[in-house]
Amino acid sequence: MEFDFSHIAVPFRMQPGLRRVADGALALTPLAAGSPLYAEKRAVLEAGQSRHLVQGFDPAPAQRAIAAVTRPADAQLPLELAFEEDFAVLDGADGTLPWLCVCVPSHWAPEDKLGLDFAAVHRPVAGNAALLASSRQLVALATSGTPWERFVWTISPSSRFDQHPHRHARAAWPDTAQPEAFAGQCWLRAERQTFFPVGQGTRQAVFAIRVMLEPLVRAVQNPGAASRLHASLTSMSPDVLAYKNLASARTPLLRWLEQTG
Repeated sequence: MEFDFSHIAVPFRMQPGLRRVADGALALTPLAAGSPLYAEKRAVLEAGQSRHLVQGFDPAPAQRAIAAVTRPADAQLPLELAFEEDFAVLDGADGTLPWLCVCVPSHWAPEDKLGLDFAAVHRPVAGNAALLASSRQLVALATSGTPWERFVWTISPSSRFDQHPHRHARAAWPDTAQPEAFAGQCWLRAERQTFFPVGQGTRQAVFAIRVMLEPLVRAVQNPGAASRLHASLTSMSPDVLAYKNLASARTPLLRWLEQTG
């Protein structure tokens, strides 16, 4: 997993966390055929559930912008099977999402977000006051023509990439009180989210989401990582724990991290 534990905020806080993408670092990730992610994305594509479009919106400029960033070896592949990333368009004119190409959402339904503005999209997020207060400024920044990135993370009891709430019920946490056994059945789930300009006379940005999964015990490879993750979990508010479905899992996770650190 290409995830740096320095992206884990201590204390934990819900924040935009946008930073400029370094020169030459804006890239998309070719999707390996035969991988678990490929299989899950293909299933959603074949079910006709991957794309959502506001009537009258033309996604062609965004699709050209995606191709211009990283062209896959087989340019005939649909976006769903060409890249690990999922995609959406953020329209700087009104702050809405008029097009989504999303196969593996993290407990949200893309079809429910279609056409909503930035503030409405993030209204269910716990600790969202800062996000909502700065929503207009954030939309202006994300669609300014400069590439931006941010990282988010959680811990999950599921190895499934696709966690659409209407397709899959939440996986149960491990039924064990032993910290080592509990952690051994958990996964670190991280996302690299990037915004880059569509251009071509638009005020739009492509929002790309790369979901990464790794067994938790393999992801936490040193005491520093364990300590940072422990500190962030410890500082989460009850609302955030509930939103991230971590309330019942925090105690065994903290015990394991204390032993690991």
